[in-house]
Amino acid sequence: MRNVIPLLSCIALTLVAASCGERSNRTVIQNKGSDTLVNVAQAWAEEYSKIEKNTVVAVTGGGSGTGISAMINGTVDIANASRKMKDKEIEQAKANGIEPVEHVVGHDALAVFVHEDNPLSEVTLAQLADIYGEGGKYDKWGDMGITVPGCSSDEIVRVSRQNNSGTYAYFKKAVLGKTGEYKLGSRDMHGSKDVVDLVENTPCAIGYSGLAYATDDIKMPCVKKDESSVCVAPSIDSASDGSYPIARPLLMYTAGEPKDAIKKYLDWVLSDVGQCIMQDKGYAPVRAITCK
Repeated sequence: MRNVIPLLSCIALTLVAASCGERSNRTVIQNKGSDTLVNVAQAWAEEYSKIEKNTVVAVTGGGSGTGISAMINGTVDIANASRKMKDKEIEQAKANGIEPVEHVVGHDALAVFVHEDNPLSEVTLAQLADIYGEGGKYDKWGDMGITVPGCSSDEIVRVSRQNNSGTYAYFKKAVLGKTGEYKLGSRDMHGSKDVVDLVENTPCAIGYSGLAYATDDIKMPCVKKDESSVCVAPSIDSASDGSYPIARPLLMYTAGEPKDAIKKYLDWVLSDVGQCIMQDKGYAPVRAITCK
């Protein structure tokens, strides 16, 4: 039995070392945070491993708040975020001797999703606030003059994200305003895919999430800043040029200016190769690029 622990230790070490008993020369970059970014972050990590054999990028989701908290506590090298750090988070980081550095790695259109049978084709920011915001006047689709096939209750089923999500925070700020609060009673999902899945299968539902999670089985109404504005559909182009009313930057945060392997990785993420992966995953790159 005394050989069991060394054997298990050897198995565990193979995750970061070439062979048991040898010192590993591999670098592990811990990358955590935004569920909006997790798919592209995993794609980046996979492709980067083919280029830099001795660098492993370990990617996990959990939400922007989770990633930022881990960066503040020094347990990750890069925090992915679909919102900017809050003032109190920056203060916490500085209290821990950390000076956060923001890196814009792409752009996203925060799409509004409804069931494919829903006749809603356009929506204003004010209408979204009336649907999602505390004190908002829309609780039934009939309140908006809409009849949704298959929605016998006429209830607007509000699908949202959990409050550690950057998507949740950005939607709240952009749609409900700095002092706005969400109505109680929404269905708060762990991830963007969960939002889309629920809306796809619920005729009464409306949700929001990153454009990259859209499927052919849901509908995305265009969004207007106000009644007199042009209605803009969510797309890579409208996210890039900022014409979409709920476009947002996608961010990575590091504890101080990145150095060595972390800098090399972030430089690659921002290279044409990295940005083409971003575009392939349904997000807007940080600049105009030509991809094969």
